Amino acid sequence: MSEIQKFLFDGLPVRGAIVRVDHAWQEVLRRRAANTETGPYPPDVTRLLGEMAAAGLLLQSNINFEGALVLQIQGDGPLRLAVAEVQSNLEFRVTANLDPSQREALAEGCDLATLVNQHGQGRCAITLDADDKRPGYRPYQGIVSLCDEQGETLPDLAAILQQYMRQSEQLDTVIVLAADAQVAAGLLIQRIPVKGEANLAGRQLDTEATDALGQNEDFNRIATLAASLRQDELLGLDSEAILHRLFWQEPLMRIGTNAAAPAFACRCNRERVATMLRTLGAEEVEGIVAERGLVEIGCDFCGQQYRFDAVDVGRLFSPLASPPGSEHLQ
Repeated sequence: MSEIQKFLFDGLPVRGAIVRVDHAWQEVLRRRAANTETGPYPPDVTRLLGEMAAAGLLLQSNINFEGALVLQIQGDGPLRLAVAEVQSNLEFRVTANLDPSQREALAEGCDLATLVNQHGQGRCAITLDADDKRPGYRPYQGIVSLCDEQGETLPDLAAILQQYMRQSEQLDTVIVLAADAQVAAGLLIQRIPVKGEANLAGRQLDTEATDALGQNEDFNRIATLAASLRQDELLGLDSEAILHRLFWQEPLMRIGTNAAAPAFACRCNRERVATMLRTLGAEEVEGIVAERGLVEIGCDFCGQQYRFDAVDVGRLFSPLASPPGSEHLQ
């Protein structure tokens, strides 16, 4: 069962969310394994992509935003690019681009430094791309370092995102992530700013201290409990069991119980592929058809194959072209 549960701690400046994705995550991996050109993801890439999906779902559920949240890691190791995209309705998709010359290294097992940050050039980006794109719109993007203040590669994705939240958002945050071939899961605990409209300042004696990074005693206590969660527990227990095990003595209030469940979905379609082909230009696309007999484009996210033969390509670049995708759909 795929689910996400948000919660608050009554009277305390702390919120949280827990996510567990099973069948939808297995569908992602099944589609990748069925791709005869690429084959399945190596275990370390599977784990990282699962953690990225869980993190993206947690972050998306924690903001009021209509659009896509895209979590992207660009590396200089065997993993060149990893992407997790989560829509506001919690539909998600992931993909990874691997360096084929380094597949043997992936088979041996890689830590994060070996996987994406061998020469310190790896980067993580969080992008918010709104559905309503008005003229001049530019998506928001925050760049996340893969290294700590000493220049050492952080141990995992959770540590990277925690550092980003502290440095860029000024929010104390604890994130626990885990993934394997069956489940992708995550837990997020975050301090809520006390000062400001509709806040908890009336219950706090010293708002300056409670809003300072690392100084809120309530958050620190709950964060310590959250950090005690092991990855095997996160993968093996359901959300209710985890919340009870960690916070049974805390005033926990569940919210958003009727929220949409995480689900795999891809937004690719034949029309978008046709638009991309038009940007390449008639000469290049017709040259591919002349050489191969057709143009075949596979979606990196879901594996769907889109084929355009000479007739399709002719219609794409005809002044009287009918809407793309109306003929020769395969």
